[in-house]
Formats: sequence, C-alpha cells, structure tokens
Amino acid sequence: MKFAQMMVGGAACAVIEESGKWYQLTHPLHTYLGKGNLRPFDPAQLGARPIEVGKDAFISPLHEVSRVLCVGLNFTDHAAEVGADIPSHPTIFTKFGNALIGPGDPIQLPYESKAIDWEVELCAVMGKGGRHIPEERALDHLLGFTVLNDVSVRDWQGRTSEWFQGKNWDATTPFGPVIVSPDELDIASGLAMTCTVDGQIRQQGSTANLIFSPEEVIAYISTFMTLEPGDLIALGTPAGVGLSIRPRRWLAAGQTVTTSIEGIGTLTNVCSAPLEPSYEGEPYPPRN
Repeated sequence: MKFAQMMVGGAACAVIEESGKWYQLTHPLHTYLGKGNLRPFDPAQLGARPIEVGKDAFISPLHEVSRVLCVGLNFTDHAAEVGADIPSHPTIFTKFGNALIGPGDPIQLPYESKAIDWEVELCAVMGKGGRHIPEERALDHLLGFTVLNDVSVRDWQGRTSEWFQGKNWDATTPFGPVIVSPDELDIASGLAMTCTVDGQIRQQGSTANLIFSPEEVIAYISTFMTLEPGDLIALGTPAGVGLSIRPRRWLAAGQTVTTSIEGIGTLTNVCSAPLEPSYEGEPYPPRN
C-alpha cells in the first residue's frame, strides 16, 4: 500500500493506493493515524472513492508532524567516510516540524551559512504509538517508509558536540512524496538510495548498509520514550555527503536536489536564495 496527500477543492486530503488503484479519503492523513483502520484498508469502511492521480499531484504526506527522531552515523560507508567508529548504540538527535517541507517545495537556504549539505535518508513513519515495542512487533507499529533529505547546516552543526543547531533550520528538510507500507519493501536485502544535485550523482548507497535496522531503532527509542502516531524516524544517510568530498561541496541557490529510494519514490526540490534576516516578533529586540 501507498499513502499520500493531495489538494482537492483547496484542502489537503489523504489518498491511498491499493492493488494499483488510488482512493481519496475525506480528511488529511494524520487524522486516520492511531486508529488501526488504514492497514488493512477497507475503502467502504472509510468512505473512500476511486480517483485518478498524476505523478506530480502529491503534497507533503503529513502536515501535523511535531517530532522527527534521527539516527546519526547509521550506515557503515558513511561512518567510514567521516572517520568514525561503528557506534555500539544508535546516535539519536531531533528535528522538529518547522524544518519540514514537502515534494516540490523550495529548500530555504540559510542566510547565515554557506555550508549546506545533502543527506538522502530512509524515513519510518509511525502509524500507531507504543512504549517498549519489541523488535519483532516494530513493523506492526509503522504506517510505512518514505524518503527524507536531512539537509544539514554543517558549520552550525559543528559548533558544539550536540548537532541540534545544525539540523533545525526552517523549511530545509524535504520528505515524501509517498509512504509505502513495510510489506512492500525488502530493506535488509538493500534498496538503492541516491541523491543528485543538478543531475550529478552525489550519493549512491543501499539500505543493506544500515548499522541499526528500523526494527532495532524503534525498539531502542521506545525503551526510553513513548512513540506517537505521526512521529518520523530518519534512519541515517549513506556515503557521499558534501562534508566528506575534497574539496568540500555545498548546496547553492538555484540548484535542484533530487532524492530517491528504490521502491518508494523521488523528491525534487530547488534551493531558494537566502533571505536576509529580519526581526520577527516579540518579546526580544533584534541584536545590533
């Protein structure tokens, strides 16, 4: 099954693909999460109707995302290219909803940095919540997997040992266009992952090189916190990031970034020119 969203009559609504046919639901996708009525999918029960869907029709698959849990250094080839040891436990950092954009949306390059990097990532989408989820039940809690580009502001990321400030810039993280149910994907055997910039290949990896599997990561995180429906879990990036290229290469305004994972889909986003900072809101005045 595939899950996505599109605009119908000026409003976002969920669309679901089952057995090669697309169906439109009445409400946005997030309203159906956690209720156990999407897998298995019963069009009659949900009041779904058949619909024709064009390949460029999809918008962000979820709009009500507050938490993005990310796994750093989770590919053997990426750990090797940055000179890091293979971690004994998953390295977890966070993004928030302010960073997310959808397919076709512009990546807003920060005015305060020129060291903007690309990172194609497999992203798990929680369909129902849970605490202390065992590995053998982890996939039962997923709606599915999507594509995410963990665009990173490297100079800010490297200011401290904690990566948060390099990962949460507004409107920098594309994800989508569809969410594919786990039963349609063989992640352990290896799905091809690519990222290109203006048609030039930057990353070419495989999910076979994951250090910690999706099941292991879900079980690990849910040991210390309750996972909620709609949480995203970005599972790391393969080798080929701009940070590791010599000389280093970064994203620039006007460039087109294409991020793909076999069996899931392709994101295409153009980098927009940095906006000069302006003071927005109270209570603190801008710095001189």
